[in-house]
Amino acid sequence: MSEKAVVLDNQGIRRALTRIAHEIIERNKGIEHCVLVGIRTRGIYIANRLAERIREIEGAEMPVGELDITLYRDDLTTKTIDQEPEVKGSDIPVDISNKKVILVDDVLYTGRTVRAAMDALIDIGRPATIQLAVLVDRGHRELPIRADFVGKNIPTSSSEKIVVELQEVDEEDRVTIFEK
Repeated sequence: MSEKAVVLDNQGIRRALTRIAHEIIERNKGIEHCVLVGIRTRGIYIANRLAERIREIEGAEMPVGELDITLYRDDLTTKTIDQEPEVKGSDIPVDISNKKVILVDDVLYTGRTVRAAMDALIDIGRPATIQLAVLVDRGHRELPIRADFVGKNIPTSSSEKIVVELQEVDEEDRVTIFEK
């Protein structure tokens, strides 16, 4: 793969997340009964950053959870020596029943990850609503799923790949398009 373009740098990601935080507050008329749930792995870091921005804006904490969708994927891959899927577990600190759950992920592509995440959430509790926040929407949906909050729409070809790098995992913040 060769790098084609950097589409979001550190500042661009900050601005996108600040805008999403404001949109979440506006759409939900505040943050009461709202929970952010990040999809492993990068969705968790984005959810934490959104919670921080929301705290700065609203002056109140918003619960943040982590969701592992490994066992809900339709393309389940094995990663351990025993040929079993590697499950890291979910950690949602509050009951999500009758709450407004905002699922958070880095890239929305086919929609299959989000479908798996919704199945996992429903097994944990019954939210009042599920909303979706993504840093990047690249198109090419295979399922009828759309994001409620999008940092940046980046139309791509199927021969391109979007790579999101975050400081917490990759030591820098940027979103890059690579040519396969």
